[in-house]
Amino acid sequence: MRRDLDWTADEARALGERGLELWCELLRTMPERPVSSSWSAEALSAITPPIPEEPVSDDELMTLARRVLLELATYPGHPRFMGYICGAGTVPGAVADLLAAALNANAGAFRLGPGAITIETHLTRWFATQVFGLPEGAFGLFTSGGALANLVALKVARDACGAPSVRERGISGAPMAVYCSEAAHLVIDRAVDILGMGTRCLRKISVDDAGRMRVDALERAVEDDARAGVLPAAIVATAGTIGTGAVDPLDEIAQLAARRRAWFHIDGAYGAVACLSDRLKPLFRGIERADSIAFDPHKWLSTPLAGGCVVARDPERLKRGFAMPLPPYVRQDKERTGDGIDLGLYGPEFSRGFNAFKVLFSLLAHGRRPYAASIERNVDLARHLAEMVDAHPHMERLSDGELSICCFRYVPPALRADDRALDALNERIMTELQVDGRAFCSGAVIAGRFALRACIVNFRTREHDVDALLRVVEDIGARLGAAWPSGFLY
Repeated sequence: MRRDLDWTADEARALGERGLELWCELLRTMPERPVSSSWSAEALSAITPPIPEEPVSDDELMTLARRVLLELATYPGHPRFMGYICGAGTVPGAVADLLAAALNANAGAFRLGPGAITIETHLTRWFATQVFGLPEGAFGLFTSGGALANLVALKVARDACGAPSVRERGISGAPMAVYCSEAAHLVIDRAVDILGMGTRCLRKISVDDAGRMRVDALERAVEDDARAGVLPAAIVATAGTIGTGAVDPLDEIAQLAARRRAWFHIDGAYGAVACLSDRLKPLFRGIERADSIAFDPHKWLSTPLAGGCVVARDPERLKRGFAMPLPPYVRQDKERTGDGIDLGLYGPEFSRGFNAFKVLFSLLAHGRRPYAASIERNVDLARHLAEMVDAHPHMERLSDGELSICCFRYVPPALRADDRALDALNERIMTELQVDGRAFCSGAVIAGRFALRACIVNFRTREHDVDALLRVVEDIGARLGAAWPSGFLY
């Protein structure tokens, strides 16, 4: 039994091969497994053993891993997982994650991670210029997810609006506002809170029937603030809302932002990478005019969690927003060493993992065109589901999504005129569906009505999986609806 932390290559291989076998078993059996496992307090306690004084055996380690992977999990990679915008995880990405962890590079300082930073800047530059159409020189950095990516962008926008003094004296003397749609993700609310601007500075703009920000309402809000002496710090457009997949009118919003000299930021955490598809890219006309874009490779690119990204038209804005005088222990003579940029100066994280490697591995292993085809197939499957719902006598569609989300509800004849009962019934259907395990979706509120929300971002999902979701909804809906009018819904 080993007694120190310095494992030999042979010991690493022995444990690694057993982990690889478990991973392969998961890949082989996943389609036949329930999408979501059931669990008990006893089962959960089995994966929280006391920390021992001495090492446990490899057998004990793998027993724990088996329980976590095969007994107590929900599988975003399952072909019938349509609940949240969470990628399936690519095989090359998982291999790259292991190798990146083995290297343990720090992508904050070039001297500590020259390969990691070179790859990260190469990739973010490619996304910025070749995928989104920003000008040469644009690049950014990888983050833990969309929440941090949006926070980084809005920090830079806040500083740009408040001039250099805002970093020294805070925002008390610089009244400013941030604008987003009512359908924007709550991470925008969080960002303005974290940045000390206060959620009262956030203006929620109404949306049209398709769920897109109304530009006329946005312009009125900006004008009202201008008359009150409030500066427009940022206008945040959404490229793929979380509820319905709506894409705000980016080009019109960009024009307004330019007129008002406001930072134009796009939260494209879900939808922006659909620009890889020539067929879908026209939906995002105007994205090339953004000052910054947040997007999540761990969503529609299916790279392993976690990995968000923010890119900026002018990356020096990032550096001005986060750079600080460096202590002596990290200062370098760049001319002498030939070092590249230190990405730890471009964002809030000083120590940074090698998140870009799994994205590069996945893109190289699959190529741009297969990725585009997979994204297009997901969009087509959402349309197929919408058509199936429209044709079903006991289903009703509640949204017209542009991307890969379909929102609908189960409507038994006896409840057709009772929206309150339908809301309660469909919430119960969603809960029962997630516990059932045969398929998995989530919920949304559309125009005040509760909907079942199927979001398809999985490269494994096919038509028969979408059809199965509808069958399970019908099965559960018929069983629960039969209890009416017993009153259990109220």
